[in-house]
Amino acid sequence: MKRYNIFYQVHKGLRAMLYENAILLQQTDFSNDAELNIIASRISEVVSLFDKHAHSEDDNILTAIESFEPAVATLFAEEHVQDHELSNRLTAIINMLHAAVTGEEKEELGSALRVAYNAFVAFNLQHMAKEENELNQLLWKHFSDEDLHGITMQIISKIPVDQLGAFNVWMIRGLSNNEIIHWLKQVKDSAPEPVFDGLMKVAETELPESRFSIIAESVTEGVLMA
Repeated sequence: MKRYNIFYQVHKGLRAMLYENAILLQQTDFSNDAELNIIASRISEVVSLFDKHAHSEDDNILTAIESFEPAVATLFAEEHVQDHELSNRLTAIINMLHAAVTGEEKEELGSALRVAYNAFVAFNLQHMAKEENELNQLLWKHFSDEDLHGITMQIISKIPVDQLGAFNVWMIRGLSNNEIIHWLKQVKDSAPEPVFDGLMKVAETELPESRFSIIAESVTEGVLMA
């Protein structure tokens, strides 16, 4: 029996964010202030969402597993501390970029930002894989799928509206059509109509028309949204 993977959907969104911004970072001309400001804003969003994600795991998932597997909870909490240190490095470089005056300074700091971001990406890809491959096994051992769904709902209820919207954008970008359809049908059946409508609007905005048409037709049973 396939078990509920509490990390799957949000990790797909976070990976999409890492990948897209890695490409943008490589293409950025740091002597161009407009391009610098765009990548600075995007990296700041990465830091914000990853920090929130780590805190959510600490407060809800690791606290749940701690009584059963205290050493494992400590290990992953320590990795979140390391992740926060990498985040702080990114923030520090961005602050220096905003304060830099000459093009040469900006290019040097841009190179430092690329190095720091690559380290952040490498760490988080490995960390998320470890959560999915190792931590999931213990969650499945000690909790039912219903319990884990409850933890997911608990996490969502504590995320500020603006950050929840940002997570939704990246999950829409990172999921397959079938995964988005399944998600939207769940929301349609269980959440207030404005929540479903808002998520459909995100999908319409973020996805190519060809993909959204397929999704909308499946979710709304052939009736496309206006």
